[in-house]
Amino acid sequence: MIEGETTGGTVGSVVNHIGFNARNSAESVAKWQAAGIKPEAGNQPGQFYITTSDGVRIEILEDKTIGVPLRFQHVHFNIEPKLVDQAQAWYARIFDAVPGTRGRFKAGDVAGANLTYGENDKKQVTTKGRALDHIGFEVANLDFYATKLQAQGVDFDVAPRMAPNGTTKVAFLYEPWGTYIELTQGLAPAK
Repeated sequence: MIEGETTGGTVGSVVNHIGFNARNSAESVAKWQAAGIKPEAGNQPGQFYITTSDGVRIEILEDKTIGVPLRFQHVHFNIEPKLVDQAQAWYARIFDAVPGTRGRFKAGDVAGANLTYGENDKKQVTTKGRALDHIGFEVANLDFYATKLQAQGVDFDVAPRMAPNGTTKVAFLYEPWGTYIELTQGLAPAK
């Protein structure tokens, strides 16, 4: 049996989907359809969903104000309802995610993304080893940041180390609900 499957059906990943903004949803949909991808219409104008061949679900939301055709927007988690407040507080404490809401969901904003804490009573499994294996955050000083997190009781699955490219430091950890997280230093282009 594959992790995440049960005899009663597939169990979902703690990350339900990732979301992007499209400057023009109709143009994006036309490109995807021409490439053989079948988007599903969402519940509001300009909203679509795409599911990749390996099961990653992607939400597309139209935002005519963005300066690029497509821009990353959010990670949508599946969290047990009684734990949503804890998840929001954890991401605020660990990654300085500014608590708020996105639509009807509790959320947190980090540089360049929204973390949306959706409620789901069904058992969820870790992202590690699945098609969407992990999410990542770039930090300025990984060694300092790792020390700060360890002081807060965060354990690393992979301690900070130099990546094979010789210029990027990486570390991996699990958050309490099963999302596998990569921390990097030196991956983002210098500003």
